[in-house]
Amino acid sequence: MENLEIAIIDANTLTCVGLRNLLEKQLPKAVIRSFEDFPTFADDTPDMYTHYFISSQTYILYNPFFLPRKEKTIIMMHGAGNHTFPASNHIINIFLPEKKLTTELMKFFSHKSSEMEKLPSDDELSAREIEVLILVTKGLINKEIADKLNISLTTVISHRKNITEKLGIKSVSGLTIYAVMNGYISPDSI
Repeated sequence: MENLEIAIIDANTLTCVGLRNLLEKQLPKAVIRSFEDFPTFADDTPDMYTHYFISSQTYILYNPFFLPRKEKTIIMMHGAGNHTFPASNHIINIFLPEKKLTTELMKFFSHKSSEMEKLPSDDELSAREIEVLILVTKGLINKEIADKLNISLTTVISHRKNITEKLGIKSVSGLTIYAVMNGYISPDSI
């Protein structure tokens, strides 16, 4: 395995110290640095890091930075409840017991070291579905979307059904978060 440089970005000192300790035990050659916030991290040549461990709030707030680097980004979640992050994101539940958390971390790093090229997923949205998603997040109703895209109302309903099935997200607010996290809309446009 290559020499790893890992950044942990979280305002919670205990989370940073605990995660650093777990990682140092499992990856003794890794260089691990903690940052209390994104601006401090951004001042430290952020692209030199192999992986970023970040809170979900940091991911949403600084999505333009992390989205193109999502293969290197691990989102630390507080619990295993429903979240609106797409399956392509790396997510770890930091409320797991130590042994289980260590196992999950090692699965991630061993998978990364032997990862093969991924094939396109059937769950990816089509270009038209993305257009519909963007208009849904802007608050347009089905009829307005149909008029704007010059398609039938039935087609809009069909696209919305496909989006919901592919993403497993039913609420407009959940779809909006998904759209922001995948770079389809900017957080400022909400």
